[in-house]
Amino acid sequence: MTSYVEDFDDGPGGWMRVVDNHSMPGRLPIENGAVRCQGPWWVDYNHAPPGAGYLQLLMAMATSGAPGEALREVAGANRFIAGGFPTDFTDARITVRCRGELEAAGTGFPVLLQGSKDGITSGWLLSGQPIAVNPDWTETTVVCVPEPSQWTSLGSRHDRTDTYGEKPLLAVLGNVNVNIHLLRFPVKPRPMGPLAGDPHRLRAGRDYPIWPSSIAQGYVEVDRVQIDFAHEASR
Repeated sequence: MTSYVEDFDDGPGGWMRVVDNHSMPGRLPIENGAVRCQGPWWVDYNHAPPGAGYLQLLMAMATSGAPGEALREVAGANRFIAGGFPTDFTDARITVRCRGELEAAGTGFPVLLQGSKDGITSGWLLSGQPIAVNPDWTETTVVCVPEPSQWTSLGSRHDRTDTYGEKPLLAVLGNVNVNIHLLRFPVKPRPMGPLAGDPHRLRAGRDYPIWPSSIAQGYVEVDRVQIDFAHEASR
């Protein structure tokens, strides 16, 4: 069995912080071999209804491609890509060791896998198997079973269908060639004040302010991510 292991003892290894749609990714602070994902986190509105809804992105890593200089500056050398690890995540086991303190606002902590097919990026959330976050270090293993009931397809908001959409789960699991995220979902931002328009067609947190109490707050520290692949797949 092929296994990818990142313990952050030698930098972020390609993992990064997603700032927003308008900014380059940011650096994840590392202390004592653990990355710290510190809120407040951007409310990602790219998949607002009619998509699956809003997200808060904590950390992400590209799974293929050649990262440019700016990305290498914040994320370091991508050890997943450099190691030639498979992009076939079918039945892969993902183990995350983390701790944190949260005001979760009803959100969980699932894995998101994204793959590109026919020019469309399709994201599937393993919403049926959220990762545990406790004040003490806790290890959780989730399994990327090809069972749609365990997953949520992100889809796209009304004006991003040229970039995002839904492709079959099996096709995406078989070739996760975009990225992997750890995030908060479902996020339900509540507008602060009256709105002149549909909140889902507007951009939460950008076109209108949202109540902080309606989204997740806090921090999560991750000191190990391991992916045990069930299948080999050429790049």
